[in-house]
Amino acid sequence: MLRFASLGSGSKGNCLVAEVGRTRVLLDCGLAPRETERRLARAGLAPADIAGILVTHEHDDHSGGAFGFAAAHGIAVYLTHGTLRAVQEAGKMSGTVVTTHEINARAAFAVGEIEVRPFTVPHDAREPVQFVLSDGAARLGVLTDLGAPTQHVSDALSGCEALLLECNHDLEMLWGGGYPKWLKERIAGPLGHLDNSTCERLLASIDRSRLQHVICAHLSEQNNTPVLARAALARAMGCEEAWVGVATQGEGFGWREIR
Repeated sequence: MLRFASLGSGSKGNCLVAEVGRTRVLLDCGLAPRETERRLARAGLAPADIAGILVTHEHDDHSGGAFGFAAAHGIAVYLTHGTLRAVQEAGKMSGTVVTTHEINARAAFAVGEIEVRPFTVPHDAREPVQFVLSDGAARLGVLTDLGAPTQHVSDALSGCEALLLECNHDLEMLWGGGYPKWLKERIAGPLGHLDNSTCERLLASIDRSRLQHVICAHLSEQNNTPVLARAALARAMGCEEAWVGVATQGEGFGWREIR
């Protein structure tokens, strides 16, 4: 059985925990190490329960706490060559002793009982990936930073039993808000972040026949609302808005199981 929970999702830090049998991994760790420990405890886990940390890319809200947490607890970190070079050049690994495993962005690998399948995405990072996690039968697809959908992304997410999808912003709120023009252009650009409507179209385009969970993630606190994000994905699913979950910055969401 595969189950998963979010410790937090948004521009202040992203961290997801997934479990198959006795194996548990963190997918990204953008929270401070002590905060990660606190939120793991909230989920009934301790740092010693974590077998590895999967890092999607070098941006602080995804990798900022990964190396400090990994060094403190002797946990291996899995990331692409480009992401590793970027975090090294940024000094994020300075003063830490961390075991790292460079992954091929197009090849599956295993961490204990969890099968991990990375897939490449367009985003303004060195060599960004997102992940599909599996227990060999059920699959959880995670997509939290993406400028624009591609066929490769659609293929990777089709047929999953659970999806965590970026609904970063509402376009009208973004363009009407107080961000500087250059930042608005970066967020809405082809290497930035997904808006609600684009995420809705992506979800509508893939095989949704096996889905048990759909969750909105990485919502901007300034440029989106849970109501708007939920409504967009509910339209794609043809379901009640209450069925669509939301990963929040402060609470994430509790354990969900794929049956």
